[in-house]
Amino acid sequence: MPPANAAADLPSTFLDRKDLEQTITELFPSAWGGLSPIRGGGVAALAQLAQLDPIAYGCSRNHIDGAVSGLSPYIRHGVLSLAEVRDAVFRWLEERGYGRSGQRAEGRQLAGKLINELGWRDYWQRLWKQRGDAIWNDQEPLKTGHPPGRYADALPADIATGRTGLACMDAFAGELLGRGWLHNHARMWLASYVVHWRQVQWQAGARWFLQHLLDGDPASNNFSWQWVASSFSQKPYIFNRANLERFAGDRHCRGCLLAGAGCPFEASYETLQQRLFAPSPVGLDQSLPAPVQRLAAPAPPTRSGPLLGRPLVWVHGEALGPANPALRAWPEAPALFVFDTSLIAASGLSLQRLGFLYECALELPVSLRQGDVAEQVLAFAARHGADGVVTSAAVDPRFELIRRRIAVVLPVQVLEPEPFVRLESPPDLRRFSRYWRQAEPLVWRRFLTG
Repeated sequence: MPPANAAADLPSTFLDRKDLEQTITELFPSAWGGLSPIRGGGVAALAQLAQLDPIAYGCSRNHIDGAVSGLSPYIRHGVLSLAEVRDAVFRWLEERGYGRSGQRAEGRQLAGKLINELGWRDYWQRLWKQRGDAIWNDQEPLKTGHPPGRYADALPADIATGRTGLACMDAFAGELLGRGWLHNHARMWLASYVVHWRQVQWQAGARWFLQHLLDGDPASNNFSWQWVASSFSQKPYIFNRANLERFAGDRHCRGCLLAGAGCPFEASYETLQQRLFAPSPVGLDQSLPAPVQRLAAPAPPTRSGPLLGRPLVWVHGEALGPANPALRAWPEAPALFVFDTSLIAASGLSLQRLGFLYECALELPVSLRQGDVAEQVLAFAARHGADGVVTSAAVDPRFELIRRRIAVVLPVQVLEPEPFVRLESPPDLRRFSRYWRQAEPLVWRRFLTG
C-alpha cells in the first residue's frame, strides 16, 4: 500500500485487520509473528475498563482464570492513565453504594488490592525516572549464593521457542509469543524457571519479555524480573508443582510427558532450595544502593520566548490516549507519532507489539511516520510551518535525548499528565512498602472524604 498524503507518511486507513497486518509486515520486515488478538486503541480500552470488577479482582487475581483487569497494555502506552483507572474504581464503588457515609472504609478494603496494584506501576515508574538506564543493572546482590558469572547471558533457544518439553513452561511461552500477554503468575513462574532452574541472567529474560509483551514496560518488567532473581528482593522467588496446580489447575500437568519423576518442580520448597541455591556468603551487603544520579548534558540552545500559535504536537509511545495533555491543549494542531526504527531494531520488537501501537495511534488525530524520531519531528514541523513542539512528559530516558535534539532547532514544551498520586514530599523508593505507606492515604483521600 503506498503511503498516504506525503512520501514520508504511513498508511492510516485499512480494509480490515488482515490488511493492517500485511502493511505492518511490509513496513517492518524484521518483526516476527502476527497481530495479537488483543486490539489496541481507546475503544478496546474503554470496553475492557467497563468490565472491571475491583472486588472480584481482589478475590481471584492470583488464579490463571481469575478476574484480572486486562488493562495493562492500555496503561503502559497511556491509552488509559493510572489516574483514569483509579477514578473508574472509585466510580464503581460509588455506584454500588460504597461512597455513602459509613461505607467508604469497606469500599476501600474491598477494592484495595486493585488500587495497590496501580500503586506498584506508579512505584516502578518513579524508580525508572530516578535510576534511568541503571534499571538494567542488579539493584542489590543476588541472594542465591551463586556468583553473577554462574548465569548465562543468552536465553536458550528451547525456552525462546517454547520447546522445553515442560508443558507449563511451553504453554506460557506460546501465549507470550502468540498473544503478547501473560497472567502475572505465569510471568513469575516462567521468570523463575529461566533464572533459577536454567540459570540464565534475568536481563536475557527481561529482553525476551519486552520483545513480545503488549504491556512491555522496562520499569515494571525489569524490576519484576529482579524481584524473582533476588537482586531487588529479600530472597529468590521459586515455586513448586503444588503451587502451580493451586493457581492454574492441572491443565498443564495432566498431559505433560514429564509430569512424573521428570518434573523439576515436583518437590517441597525446602528440597528445591537445596537443589537450586548455595549458602549465601556471610556479611553480604544486601541493601539498596544509593540512587544513581543521571548526569545532565549541557542544555542545548533553544529559541527564546514562549511557544507561539503554531506548534506541532509530538505524540510518543507513553501517551497514546485522549488524555495526552499535549493533544488536549492543542486539539487543532498537527500531530505526529513516529515509529522509532533504531529502537525497534535494537529491541527486536515483535509484530504484535508494533500492531498494538499502530492500532492505538490510528484512533488519534495524528500522522504516522517511521525513522529517526527527532529528524521526523523536525521535518514534519517544517512541513507545517510550526514554531515549536509540544509533547507530554515521559519516563523513558530515551525521551529526554530526543527532546534535546529537537530543542536545538525548535523550542519544546513538555506538559505533565495527571499523576496517579501527588506526594507531599519525595518518597523513599528503597522498597514498595515504604513508598506505599506515604502514597496510599493520599490516593484514597478524595474517595474517603467524599
